[in-house]
Amino acid sequence: MAENKKERTVIFNARVALDDKIVPGYLVIEGEYIAEVGEGKAPESLLDKDNTLIDADGRLLMPGVIDEHVHFRDPGLTHKADMMSESRAAVAGGVTSFIDMPNTVPATTTIAAVESKMARAAEVSSANYAFFIGATNSNIDELLAANYTKIAGVKLFLGSSTGNMLVDSESTISRIFAEVPALIAVHAEDEAIIAANRKKVIDKYGEDAPVELHPLIRSREACIEATRKAVEGARKYGARLHVLHISTEEELSFFSPGPIECKTITAETCPQYLVFSNEQYGAYGSCIKCNPAIKMPEDRDALRKAVADGIIDVVATDHAPHLPEEKRGGALKAVSGMPMIQFSLPVMLTLASEGLFTTEKVVEVMCHNPAKLYGIDRRGFLRAGYYADVTLVDDQCEPYTVDSGMVLSKCGWTPLEGAPLGAKVDMTWVNGEVVWRYGVLFSGKRGKALEFKR
Repeated sequence: MAENKKERTVIFNARVALDDKIVPGYLVIEGEYIAEVGEGKAPESLLDKDNTLIDADGRLLMPGVIDEHVHFRDPGLTHKADMMSESRAAVAGGVTSFIDMPNTVPATTTIAAVESKMARAAEVSSANYAFFIGATNSNIDELLAANYTKIAGVKLFLGSSTGNMLVDSESTISRIFAEVPALIAVHAEDEAIIAANRKKVIDKYGEDAPVELHPLIRSREACIEATRKAVEGARKYGARLHVLHISTEEELSFFSPGPIECKTITAETCPQYLVFSNEQYGAYGSCIKCNPAIKMPEDRDALRKAVADGIIDVVATDHAPHLPEEKRGGALKAVSGMPMIQFSLPVMLTLASEGLFTTEKVVEVMCHNPAKLYGIDRRGFLRAGYYADVTLVDDQCEPYTVDSGMVLSKCGWTPLEGAPLGAKVDMTWVNGEVVWRYGVLFSGKRGKALEFKR
């Protein structure tokens, strides 16, 4: 009897992202895992007609992106986004795994709520998935009982945002830092400073204050003060702190360069803070209104350098879809947040092509470091025995212009409308299965729950 041969996919003639370098090479997928990855030409024995052969023709082959900061709006806000629609946008952008935030309706502040989201994702998500449990002023017992091999960590809002999950009890914050045995991801904006700023703006401009004033309300001082307090609290109690969406140059002084595995306090920023500045509110209006606010060109430039220098550890999207009508209004009435997940990798690779940082750095901050930060089991690297979460990217393509017709997010728009990009995702595999190929989505594929080694 003839021996059954496993179906294999061989991707060859690629520029392969192997840990900290990009080299000519090849990769073999068997089932849901990477069977082999190597430098140079693929051995002739692999170029068998019984294998699925993909000639990468010099394109970039890299791990699938792990986006550790998304708001997929499911449950309760699914008129604007849901796990099915947004996970499809994710894989179209080379994102193979996401970690979803808790400010849904109801808020994900109990273990049961996390389990409900997990069950929903298993049914509909094209990408791999995990979820934060949200902190409140009164749910410390839930946080301490959570299984952090299945739950990504605790999300702590030190400033109000969509979902009204502000934690302002000093005793609760101290207990979270002292007792929670997991990563604590913080939205750091000082609510008292924001409230005072909002009052000043309303007193002077009324409720229809222009969107250009958003950075005065959600001010740099609010960010700096909250980040300072969070870092001090983490150092005092030895907590594992991750500060989300850094938006100011001054906040960078609280963090240090170096390998992420050597740090207990880490920093994230997002593509929007690397692309936009407050000088563009006039052109883009509330489309670029988000929390924290996009700030000055000097901040954007400092953040770009911080990515290059290893002070910023992770780039994630804070993907936060809203319907166009919800984005109408000025600084006080338009909701904050924007969709970004489908174009985050092309944006970062385009910035790399402009010399702001290397392609290797893009892979590090979007794939390797998220996997290390959360201890994600067998993902984030192209290594034999790891899950075959892989994306093939043309990062040397002819520049193209983003338009709303490309958008797979349910909200149907992008703040990048009209922007030129110089990279596009050609193919995406999730757990060894093709889910995106040259503009075609394979909608019947499903991701898996992420597992965390603590």
